[in-house]
Amino acid sequence: MKEFPVTAKRALELLGLFLIGYILLVGSSIIMPILMAFFISMMLLPVYRFLKNRKFPQIIAISLPILLMLIIVSGLVWFFSAQIQILIEDFPLIKKNINVHLNSLSQWIRGFTHFSTEQQISFINEQSNKLLSGTGAILSGILGSVSGALIFFGLLPIYIFLMLSYKNLLLKFCIMWFSDEDLPSVKESIKQIEDIIQSYLMGLLIQILYITVLLGGILWIIGIKHALLIGVLFAILNLIPYIGALFGNILGVMLTVSSTQEVWPIFTVLIVIAVVQFLDNNILMPRIVGSKVKINSLVAILGIVLAGTLAGISGMFLALPIIAILKIAFDRTKNFKKWGVLIGDDVPEENPLNK
Repeated sequence: MKEFPVTAKRALELLGLFLIGYILLVGSSIIMPILMAFFISMMLLPVYRFLKNRKFPQIIAISLPILLMLIIVSGLVWFFSAQIQILIEDFPLIKKNINVHLNSLSQWIRGFTHFSTEQQISFINEQSNKLLSGTGAILSGILGSVSGALIFFGLLPIYIFLMLSYKNLLLKFCIMWFSDEDLPSVKESIKQIEDIIQSYLMGLLIQILYITVLLGGILWIIGIKHALLIGVLFAILNLIPYIGALFGNILGVMLTVSSTQEVWPIFTVLIVIAVVQFLDNNILMPRIVGSKVKINSLVAILGIVLAGTLAGISGMFLALPIIAILKIAFDRTKNFKKWGVLIGDDVPEENPLNK
């Protein structure tokens, strides 16, 4: 049988990538809950196997891990609701503190520019009117996001239950695509994918816990208001590599600015966040996750941005484990091995053109 020319193969590969991106963009509301359920079910799989080995009925062995997950999520929702209620009660004080900071900023700007206080106020009012003119669209977008989130998280437990129930059937479906001589390699790949997903997701849960305790505890000892809320928000946003930490810093500064009229707490929060992030990136997280698959930073950032564009926040959370799974698959196939090289961080020391 005559093989396709190399250019035709490359064209088909690029066309396939384009179609995958298009399908993800159009069907993200359907695909992302399924992918999220797949990763969570892989994380719950050791608990399910533990209960099955203790002779628990299958329905109980599946339901108990899902119930535990729902309890943890409910606890987070309760915590954020309580913190939001505290912020609402402190709204008069928050408004007063923000006005003090705005006045100080206005005087600082007036000190080296020709803009008077009246001109600054006029500019702020003009921008505020533009912002308010789009309030209807913003509110409708928020309502749409809330309803979408309710559907998303409502389907998750159902998908997880069904995936754990039919995991053997799904595994058989995957194996039937390969010949008998490929089965050892397929078995090794599946085991490695399972190990990577479980270590990555468990590492993220441990990361949330120690960042919350470390960051929130230090800020609380120093006397920063809303210390625990800053710790939890930064820990959750930090799950989005490279980008999440930036938003975590911004939210931490905003909460600090709104809770005090002094300047030193703002710099204190930034310094403490920087120290905790340094410990997390260079000491704690590499030891906890210890992933067997290394992804270079360029592909990681591009993957996160692209996944966020196609599938929103859930895509950004899942970008790295999906890329890691793709690398495992690419490294074990002859036709796609070059893509595995592109994703990895094994950078040649010398120019390949000179060899």
